[in-house]
Amino acid sequence: MVRLVNIRPSRRVAAMLGAAPLVLLVLAYLLASASRHALNPADKILPTPDAMIAAMRSLVLLPDAMTGQLLFWSDTFASLQRLGIGLAISTLSALLAGLVLGLLPAVRATLSPLVTTIAVIPPIALLPILFIALGLGETAKVALIVIGILPLMLRDIASHVEALPVEQMIKAQTLGASSWQLALRVALPQAMPRLIHAIRLSLGPAWVFLISAEAIASDVGLGYRIFLVRRYLSMDIILPYVAWIALLAIAMDWVLRQISTRGFPWAHGAR
Repeated sequence: MVRLVNIRPSRRVAAMLGAAPLVLLVLAYLLASASRHALNPADKILPTPDAMIAAMRSLVLLPDAMTGQLLFWSDTFASLQRLGIGLAISTLSALLAGLVLGLLPAVRATLSPLVTTIAVIPPIALLPILFIALGLGETAKVALIVIGILPLMLRDIASHVEALPVEQMIKAQTLGASSWQLALRVALPQAMPRLIHAIRLSLGPAWVFLISAEAIASDVGLGYRIFLVRRYLSMDIILPYVAWIALLAIAMDWVLRQISTRGFPWAHGAR
C-alpha cells in the first residue's frame, strides 16, 4: 500500500506543482479583471496588464520631473538599503548574543526574562516612540526592523546553542578547550545554519516593519510609494509594487537557502 507521506515528486514535478497555484492565481485575476472591465471600462480596482504596464512605464523608465530620478529604482534602492542594514545589525547581534546566552547559564538566567519581555511587545506599537526618540530619519526605520526581528532571532539561536549535545562540550573541555574556544570551534559552526534559517524566517516580518515605517514617515521607498498612490486608488501601481516586493523577498530567500545548502550541506542531510 502506497502512503501519501512516502510519495516524493522529482525536481521537475515539484517545480510544476509549485508553479500550478501561481498560474491559476494569475489566470483567476485576468478573468476577474476582464469581467470587471467588460462591465465598466473605467474600473480601477482590478487593472488590466496593459494598464499596469502603462502606469509603471513612467516610474521605471522616465526620470521624475522634480527629482530627475527613476522613481521605481530609487524606491527599490532605498527600501533594500534600509532592509539590508536592519538585517545585518540583527544578524550580527543575534549571533553574538545568542552564543553568549546559549553557552553561559549565568548570563542566560540574567537576560532571558528581558529578551522574552521585549519579544512579546508588538514592534508596531513602538513606532511612535521610535519616531519621537530618534526622529523621522533612517535611524528610526532601521531600528523598527531590528526591534521587530532581533528578539526572535536571538531566542532561536540561544535555544539552539543551549540544546547542543553536552557530550560535545565535555569532550572539548577534556581536550583543554576554553570557553572562548568552545564558542568559536564548537558552537559557532553549528549555529550558522540555524542563523541562516532564522534570517529566512525573519524576512517576512522585516518587510512588514519596513513598509510600515515607510508608510508613516518617508519620502522614498516601496512602502512610501504604495501608500502615496492609494489615495488615488492607483491599483495599477500598487499591484506591481506588491508583486515586486514579493519577487525581491523570494530572491533573498533563495539566495539564503543556497548559501545554507552549499556552505553547510551536513545540516541538510547531505552525505
